[in-house]
Amino acid sequence: MPMEVTAHSLFSGPDRALLENVVLRHDGGVITSISEGVPPTTGPRALVLPAFVNAHDHARPTASSFGAIGMPLESWILRSALGTPVDPYLTATSALARSARAGCASMMVHYTRPSGTMPLVDEAKAIARAASDVGIRIAFALAVRDQNPIVYGDGESVLSELHGDDRKTIEQLFVRAPMSPKAYIELTDAIAAAISGPKVDVQLGPAGVQWCSKPLLEAVAENSALTGRRIHMHLLETIYQRAWADAHFPDGIVRYLRDIGFLSDRLTLAHCIHARPDEIEMIAASGTRIVTNFSSNMHLRSGFAPIAAAHRCGCSITVGVDGLALDEDDDMLREMRLVQMFHGGVGFKRTWTPQEFLGLAVANGRKATGAPGTGALLPGAPADFVTIDLDRLDRDQIMPVDPIELLFARGNASLLREVVVDGRTIVSDGRCLGVDLPAIEQELRGIYRANAGKFENFQRAWPPLSASLQNWFETQLGCR
Repeated sequence: MPMEVTAHSLFSGPDRALLENVVLRHDGGVITSISEGVPPTTGPRALVLPAFVNAHDHARPTASSFGAIGMPLESWILRSALGTPVDPYLTATSALARSARAGCASMMVHYTRPSGTMPLVDEAKAIARAASDVGIRIAFALAVRDQNPIVYGDGESVLSELHGDDRKTIEQLFVRAPMSPKAYIELTDAIAAAISGPKVDVQLGPAGVQWCSKPLLEAVAENSALTGRRIHMHLLETIYQRAWADAHFPDGIVRYLRDIGFLSDRLTLAHCIHARPDEIEMIAASGTRIVTNFSSNMHLRSGFAPIAAAHRCGCSITVGVDGLALDEDDDMLREMRLVQMFHGGVGFKRTWTPQEFLGLAVANGRKATGAPGTGALLPGAPADFVTIDLDRLDRDQIMPVDPIELLFARGNASLLREVVVDGRTIVSDGRCLGVDLPAIEQELRGIYRANAGKFENFQRAWPPLSASLQNWFETQLGCR
């Protein structure tokens, strides 16, 4: 059915002027026309923007509720086992709806912690069903790892410091027989056959080089080249991963990835905080994207990524929430503001304008998640857009101020009026229309509280495990 949206201002993309007093028409999920110069509306003013993209996430519950606070990734990732999905559909719906409520038309689900309650293909189906109910586009990659489940090396010294029952608890949670490269490719094919579609892009998802053997990485690279399937992977997120990579790949981890054909425009790398200038240049030359996750990096004390330098050498940059936005509310607009503010330049030298940054974050995010188009609002483009309450954004209305500049000065998700994906309004005035997010989150809280006792042994084992982990990483991979 043809639909019309009237707006005071419309930002189509960074290469085009801001349009004033417009009507955007869409039908069948496609923008059919944009008319400028229509009579101004007498009601509240709206700013229409391309919908945002959460280009790196895991569709998990908020970690702080499980005590995973203020610790480095190497401890945090084990502690977050307490947040293992109790119901894959409910957990995914909660995460996807939070991203949608924050203005995202598309989200990367790098699925790192399956529930273990059902076959993995069925779990992927549950997540795809959640995305359909919310109305958001997703990329789905089942994360795979076949080595280093406890530390980045032999975990025996860590496990040996635990008492017998505690050791058994940790081994049962984390030490499992690895999946073979062949089995992983076949499983990815089966997931793709089950859930791929116009709004679901199934990708390959090696967890990270420290967790993946060379045969696994090479099998992923080969399969991606043969099939054209995208790859999503963490890289060089922490100082310990940097030290491990240098010890195991003396000629350079990024050079190795390039030489096996892993780097390409089909690849998105999350973080790259500790990538060096020559590595950034190789990543840029290959067409690989970097998705940065500013707040997550701060929560986990991982460091500051060289995003401005990567942009200057031609690397495609986009933004993800990684399940750890500043206030753990998945506010993508605030996340983009933080990235823009921190990496946007020093003094009079600018890395990009806010308009340029918004455009590249959306366009590169859509490519990372397999969403069609660049996000630019033009006739013939997908009808994926958000409307912002311009009266609240420009609350003083003292003089004309560029609304995109204002957006990056003080915008947040509370300003969103509507989120439209594929022509369907999925969020209106902060409420997800396809699902009851408050009820789902309340149900999840109840289930997690009831199930907390199942992790009593893990919580008892946590203090000695945490101390042993810290000792291992500082001794084996710390600064020398």
